[in-house]
Amino acid sequence: MLSLLFKLGKKKPTLEETVLQIQDGDKQLQNTLIDQYKPFVAKTVSSVCKRYIDEKDDEFSIGLIAFNEAIEKYSTEKGSSLLAFAELIIKRKVIDYIRKEARNAQTVNIDLQEHEEGEASQSKIEAELSVEEHQKLIEQEQRREEIVYFHKVLQEFGLSFSELMENSPKHMDARQNAIKVAQVLIEHDELKRILFAKKQLPVKQLESLVSVSRKTIERNRKYIIAMTIILSGDYVYLKDYIRGVLQS
Repeated sequence: MLSLLFKLGKKKPTLEETVLQIQDGDKQLQNTLIDQYKPFVAKTVSSVCKRYIDEKDDEFSIGLIAFNEAIEKYSTEKGSSLLAFAELIIKRKVIDYIRKEARNAQTVNIDLQEHEEGEASQSKIEAELSVEEHQKLIEQEQRREEIVYFHKVLQEFGLSFSELMENSPKHMDARQNAIKVAQVLIEHDELKRILFAKKQLPVKQLESLVSVSRKTIERNRKYIIAMTIILSGDYVYLKDYIRGVLQS
């Protein structure tokens, strides 16, 4: 009777806790989880392809591989939600696949035109321009998906884009100093753990590690948190922003 009561009272592990079990080597659980979330993968892939996707489609296979990659790469530093992280990875991989397929198709088309006509044609130029335009659209989609994911993670810290705009340092050197504080934070595992576990900046501990004052850290707290999230995560385009600020 007691064992039944304990069994009934046992808390079901969260999805994120299940993933940590998988990362410890539970391959059977990994296969079970992937099979369980196939509908999620199909729905995510469909949102990129703008059409119904079933398990026979190549794009679904790409999505499944990406979901498995998300399971293996996930940590609390990616944000508290595995599914939000997985959605970003799946969409990025499917977009990359679509871009590669489009490029290959255009290359074959151009090669055929050259073979048939013996010289560069107007249609070849148009095809090349089409590839370039397609690349821009794909990059825009990737950037948008990255920002959507970043927004979700910010919300877990009680932050929003509007707050970041209001609280970002006004001067370039102040932004650079704030980013350097974020870099110091992610180099210290314990401080990084505190930030992502408590969703609070460990100001007191940081103060002894950086050259700026506690008052400055407090004033730029929201910006430093945002920069730490980006530096710790899978943000291709947002990390370009940080590099641009540091090089200015």
